[in-house]
Amino acid sequence: MPNTESAKKRVRQTSKRNARNLWRKRRIKDASGAFLKAIASGDASAAEKAMRDAAQTLDKIAATGTIHKNNAARRKSRMAAKLATLKKGK
Repeated sequence: MPNTESAKKRVRQTSKRNARNLWRKRRIKDASGAFLKAIASGDASAAEKAMRDAAQTLDKIAATGTIHKNNAARRKSRMAAKLATLKKGK
């Protein structure tokens, strides 16, 4: 248990920040999941729209520092490769 006022404040700040970061990561997972469902269904236009949404979400969250910008870039690159494979197959 924190004893000093500053330690108590730090606990409050950390719990708020942790909750906010978890919410942001959940948004990434939801957007990525929607993209993967669109890929699995084989619908290229739906997958492209889902990828745009997911990429926008990744960029916004990377800007806040919740995830690293290179992490967001890597995820977007992998999504683009999957989308290209889907389009190439059709």
